Amino acid sequence: MPLFELKLEVRSDAVGEVEEAIAVWEDGRLMLLEDKPSARAWVAGYYENRAQLDEGLSRVEEVVTRDWRVGEAEIRELADQDWRDSYKAHFRAWEFGRLHWVPIWERESFVLPPGHAVIWLDPGLAFGTGNHETTRLCCERLVAFAQERGRTAVVIDAGCGSGILALSAAKLGFTQVSGFDNDPEAVRVSEENADLNGLSGQVTFTTADLISGLAGRSADLLLANIQADVLMTFAKGLVSAVSPGGQLVLSGILASENDRVRETFAAAAPGWKIDSRLMGEWSDLVLDRPRS
Repeated sequence: MPLFELKLEVRSDAVGEVEEAIAVWEDGRLMLLEDKPSARAWVAGYYENRAQLDEGLSRVEEVVTRDWRVGEAEIRELADQDWRDSYKAHFRAWEFGRLHWVPIWERESFVLPPGHAVIWLDPGLAFGTGNHETTRLCCERLVAFAQERGRTAVVIDAGCGSGILALSAAKLGFTQVSGFDNDPEAVRVSEENADLNGLSGQVTFTTADLISGLAGRSADLLLANIQADVLMTFAKGLVSAVSPGGQLVLSGILASENDRVRETFAAAAPGWKIDSRLMGEWSDLVLDRPRS
């Protein structure tokens, strides 16, 4: 099936601003691609038909200001092999602890070390690769939680997107895992990716927003990879959904926003231990609730 590729080069010194603008739009088809050796970067989108392409082009022109652009947007129609090769040029397998995130095209050649687990990543339009710093920060916190506290915890992935975090938890051996998203399409894709990884029925995915998704529920590990302004707006609800002795992992936070997010959650969760890390231009925030 042919696909349409939209690419627009952006100035390397505007990458942070462009990435923030894309995050605000929450369009799963748009991504930022960087080539570190050449110090070049592009906004890219992949679309199944002309109507989606036209909509994507309008969005890119609205999101990416003239000052950030290098030239004009380029559009190509890609055959199936072409778009897969395009993804291969940018996405690679990565690992943390005993969990590996591996593109599906490496399935036949990848050798999984004994005792390790793998999440297969489909390079299709909706399933992210997990390579983005915000996702990696959450995944690394998840692996560390499993190593330090075992796998009996109740895990909730709030704003699950394509389901990477929830499915990673299941692969690590957590048995009480659920995820929700306010976009029904995200829930559908999450369930497809559960099938891809042999996890059908092991993770419960539902359509819900942060209010309804957390109502009457509590988690030992609550993951929320959502943009900073949304996290701050729902800080009290997120904090209230963490069980005594549990942990709240927040991502989707630009490094420049971390202090403000930290202040908001410190006020909402007095006495909780707070930690954060940086990865590129992004950061996370981890809050541990006292047991009593």
